[in-house]
This record gives sequence, C-alpha cells and structure tokens, in this order.
Amino acid sequence: LSKLQSELAPQADAKIDYEGEHSRHQVKGNRTGRILIHNAPFIFTCDQNDKTQILTGHSLVIEGDAIKAVAPAGQIQEQNFDAIYDAGKRGGIVITPGFINTHTHPPMYLMRSAMMLDEGEGVDETIAAMPRWEQAMSETDMALGAIGDITEQQKHGITTTLSHYHAFAPLEQASRLTEQNLINAVSVMSNVSPANSPALIEKIISEHTASHSRLAIALHYLYKATPEILTAVNALVNKYDLLFTCHFAESEQVAKNCEEKFGMRETAVLKKFNLLNDRTLISHVIYVRDEEVKTLAATGVGIAHLPTSNVIHKSGVFPFWKFYDANGLPYLSLGTDSVISKSRLDLLSEAYQTRITHLYDRTVKFSSLFKMMTVNGARILHLPDRGRIAPGCKADLVFWKLRDRGFIPYDADEPMTLLGNIITHGGRMVRDLMINGRFVIKNRRHQLVDESKLLQQLQEHHLAMRQRVKK
Repeated sequence: LSKLQSELAPQADAKIDYEGEHSRHQVKGNRTGRILIHNAPFIFTCDQNDKTQILTGHSLVIEGDAIKAVAPAGQIQEQNFDAIYDAGKRGGIVITPGFINTHTHPPMYLMRSAMMLDEGEGVDETIAAMPRWEQAMSETDMALGAIGDITEQQKHGITTTLSHYHAFAPLEQASRLTEQNLINAVSVMSNVSPANSPALIEKIISEHTASHSRLAIALHYLYKATPEILTAVNALVNKYDLLFTCHFAESEQVAKNCEEKFGMRETAVLKKFNLLNDRTLISHVIYVRDEEVKTLAATGVGIAHLPTSNVIHKSGVFPFWKFYDANGLPYLSLGTDSVISKSRLDLLSEAYQTRITHLYDRTVKFSSLFKMMTVNGARILHLPDRGRIAPGCKADLVFWKLRDRGFIPYDADEPMTLLGNIITHGGRMVRDLMINGRFVIKNRRHQLVDESKLLQQLQEHHLAMRQRVKK
C-alpha cells in the first residue's frame, strides 16, 4: 500500500489542492474540523419516509465525518468555520447524496478491452473465458485495477461500493488509498483462487482487525457451492453479522444448473440454508418465477439491478414491475457490474437504462430511480446513516455544477426536472466530492491520486498482463 501511495500520490508542488479564483473553497483552519457548505440552490435527498425532497437555498454544516445541520442559508452565520464552500457562486451547485453502487468487480478494471473482440455470445460463454485473464493478474495488478475502478466511480458521484471478488487485501488497499466506503465481499469458492473456502473469512477477520473496508461473503453462483459450504456461510453471517451476496438467476442455464444440483430453484436454496433474509443481496435476478418474486420481496432480500450488463450479455430482462407490484421497490438498487460488462462506471446512466428498459409496461419515475441510487442501496447494505442528506448522516456528498448542459434548461417552478435532466443526459463528472466529511475530489481534481500517473500505470500493467495471457 505504501508503495502504491508513493507512486500515485499527487506531487506536492503540483498544487492540486489549489485555492484559485475559480475555487469555491475558502479554507480558514483545520480541514477536518467544521465545514460550511453555504447557500446551495438545490439539494436533493429523501426524508425519513423515503419521500424525495428538494431543498432550495439551504446550507449544510459538517463536523468531522457527519452532517451536523441542514437549514435555510439565512439561518446559518459564516463565523467559526474552518472551511467554507460557496455553493451559490457562479450559477450555483446542485448537491445530492453520494451514490451507492451495490454490485461491481473493481480489480477487473485492468481487463478493460481485454475481451472486447473475443466475447462469447452470452453471459455463460463470457464468464467461462474470464479466469484465464484473472489468473494472469498479480496482487499488485488487482490493487491497481481496483484503484482505477474506484476513482472512476468517484468521478461519477459514487461514494459507496460493494465489491464482489476473490481477494480481500487488494480491495482493502484500494479502499484505504481512495477513502471509498467499500463492502469487501470475498468469494468462499473461486475458480481463480481454488484455495478459497469459508475458513478464509475467519482468517481475514483475525488478521484485519482495523480494516477500512467492511468484510462480506460472496459466491459467484449458488449451484457451485456444496451444502456444507452454504451451511458454513449461514453460520458466518450469523456469527459476525455479515452480508452475503451472489449472482442469481443470471441466465436460464444458471437456473437449470441449480435445479439439477439441489432439486429446487435458487430462492428455495436460499430458504433451505437460512439465507432468505435481509442480510442477503443478489444480483441480476432475471429468471425467477412469479412466486419467487413475491417471496424475495416479502423477505427483504436486496436486489442489485444491472440493466446495461443484462443487455450487453444478452442475459434477459429483470422483472422490475413484478417486484414493484410485490412492494419490493425499497429493496431494488443499482449496480454497474465490471468494465467487462459496462465500460462506463456510473449509476446515472444505469438509472437511464432502467427507465428505458422497463418503459414499455409503465414509466419508472425519476424519484424511484433516485431512491435506487441512494436510500435503497443504503438500506440493503445496512448503512442507515448513508444515502440521504440529514443531520446525523455521514457527510457523503456530490457537488454538481448547475450551469451545465446536463441541467439547463429546467423548469424553475418544477425543480424535479433537474433530476430528470441529469439522469436522461446519460452520466457526467462531478465538480467536487466529499466522503466522510473530506473532499476527495476538489475543483474537479482528485486529492489522493494523481490520475495521470494512475492511467500510465494501468496501461503498463494491462499490456504486461496481455503478454502473460498469450503465453
């Protein structure tokens, strides 16, 4: 980690953390002390009843890693702050909670373009081809790929990520270096790392007592696990209060394989091994029957909807409206998947793809899409203090420039049109990004990573990996 930090750190004389005439930042003292986000024209959030709110002309008080106060700008004086961010300057800023990405594979960032020209005809062929690339990656490759992946997510407003991968340490290093909130789900069975087992989870817990990321358990597919492994997973979930995640009903073949092995559908397998509950998060969820939809929604199982990945891999269509009608919307979130599935790692375009994909039955409201990117993701990851802007919540904030083609023109009498504009515009880069009360991106520049150095290293490591795969 120290070597990567040294190699990727911004140069001290580069003045990346600058305070120029175009900056909105006025630093007066301790940067980790009290911060005033002053006079934002628009703040989008959800209230305690999950109703979308639009606050106009409000300010935020940040103390440490949390939001201390949210109030009209005129009620908060500018004295006694260590730093002030002028959100009303030059056309103003729109603030949203940090977005929550509930399914991705960050180390695979190094594999961008690796399978672009030789991809199979569907998800089953693609997955079968992945291990030869992943087996050519060193631990440094995995950490570097994860740093590339996470910093790109941050530039798109994502502050919390669930990583599904076969190694813990590279993701821990990447999350610590980038300061990303990371759920670090480690596979207990892996083609790439055959030694992985449920015992690995106990080992990680004993060796990483002060980790930055939060450990969880992963399986690629349920049918690949033995009954003994699924029993052990349930025991670990209960003993350590962990989350469990897996790909679920991603293709017809996956659903068939599960029935052939266990004699039952995947939902029934979860139930048999006491994993049918709100500690479980499943992704894709395409080939499920109506009764399964009702059961999954009733038991609070989290769903990571991956509309772009599903289309690219010709997997099928997630039954969005069936979950909606079963009162399952609060448990529907969005994920990007890896760059093998979608090269652009942002949730705004996933929200747009969701609206397009399910448009022929009914229209997914912009407020519902906003919830899927924020409070719903926080709910299924058991992060009640994230995904919304309110006193007591963690200060994960995204700052979007208002005077921008992605927002303007909008209806001043109906500011919800701003939300519609930013989603249908198809994704964009943030102006500033705060995670746990610290500006990780400031004046569009990453404060922890020199992106030019990072891109150079990613390209060098990618080409070296290609040579190893050829051998």
